[in-house]
Amino acid sequence: MAKTIQAIRGMNDCSPTESPLWQWVEGKVRSVLQNYGYSEVRMPIVESTPLFARAIGEVTDVVSKEMYTFWDNDEQLTLRPEGTAGCVRAAIEHGWIYNNEQRLWYMGPMFRHERPQKGRYRQFHQAGVEVFGIANPEIDAELIILTARLWKELGIDQHVTLQLNSIGSLEARKNYRSALVAFLQQHVALLSEEEKERLEKNPLRILDTKNQALQEVLNDAPKLLDYLDDDSREHFTQLCELLDAVGIPYEINPKLVRGLDYYNKTVFEWVTSALGAQGTVCGGGRYDGLVEQLGGHAACGVGFAMGLERLVLLVQEVNAEISLPNAVDIYLVYQGEGTTLAAFQLAEKLRTTLPHLRTMLHCSGGNFKKQFKRADKNGATLALVIGESEVQNQQVVVKHLLGGAEQQTLALTDVVDYIKNHF
Repeated sequence: MAKTIQAIRGMNDCSPTESPLWQWVEGKVRSVLQNYGYSEVRMPIVESTPLFARAIGEVTDVVSKEMYTFWDNDEQLTLRPEGTAGCVRAAIEHGWIYNNEQRLWYMGPMFRHERPQKGRYRQFHQAGVEVFGIANPEIDAELIILTARLWKELGIDQHVTLQLNSIGSLEARKNYRSALVAFLQQHVALLSEEEKERLEKNPLRILDTKNQALQEVLNDAPKLLDYLDDDSREHFTQLCELLDAVGIPYEINPKLVRGLDYYNKTVFEWVTSALGAQGTVCGGGRYDGLVEQLGGHAACGVGFAMGLERLVLLVQEVNAEISLPNAVDIYLVYQGEGTTLAAFQLAEKLRTTLPHLRTMLHCSGGNFKKQFKRADKNGATLALVIGESEVQNQQVVVKHLLGGAEQQTLALTDVVDYIKNHF
């Protein structure tokens, strides 16, 4: 017997019993984004490696440790670890944002080589939004309000908290970086080897350390908000006023910096305590210099991304009221001479006249008892039964599989109207 081949660690299958919840969550995401007037874009899974090195930052964990990179002839390519860089590349390449505003969204798989754990995998899925050409805080507020509406649609709004911060301009961060490094050097004994490396390359990332002792020390560290330039401070004040006006509660978290180098001004995360340690459900912020950094005409940008695996887990954990549709509405069972042809004709008639219903033909033979078991297993609401006598009399037996209604024998010409009234 040949050795079985299994999925690569951290790259998971989604079973037929799991996919309805995924479809429901994805459908809610699409619906909310479309209702706000955002347009879908689809980018390649593979991009040129320098795109991510330039956009995300070579000293970030993503670029230095986590990317799946390979050579294709003389070109280095990478499986995309996030969506913003590819979306910006596409917008520049196709001229979508030259003297123009764009509100875009995407959904699909991303890839990072890190230790798999619950809600975090090597192939994972994100839904993301990118807005180009709007500099004011009103669009920052809209993105946050949009996500708040999505949480209500998903039934998780009571289990997520908004954390908000401003990381200011590049110049403001340089000044803050100097102050933070000076502070941390007084507590270098508390730093792990990885944190000591970050102290040299990207000290702001130390602010989100999981080291509890260091976190307590950081409570006395200089605050980034105290180093903001006037424009960033005013931008942040207006954003908070807008969120207050529409009743979106938030916590200002001075340690929130996000993990990628392209952010400036607004950064935010929606976090939850319902999933244990991996608490971030959605994160994003403003990146006004990224388009120019990647070779485009200067254009401001802001966006967010949410991990769908974690979102699905959270819905499963806290939304007991969710009602997913059955896999099948109508199941056709048939047995005897001439019944196969009649069943196929009726099934196609139903699919044509009632396309919103899910109609399944049995197809795999067996007696009626076996076929009804299969109908039950598929969660069908109605079974339409065709035997030899029904073919001869141009009739169909309607059997209710859910609820206590009695079965009925109908003329073939009356079946569509009956089903319309039932559903």
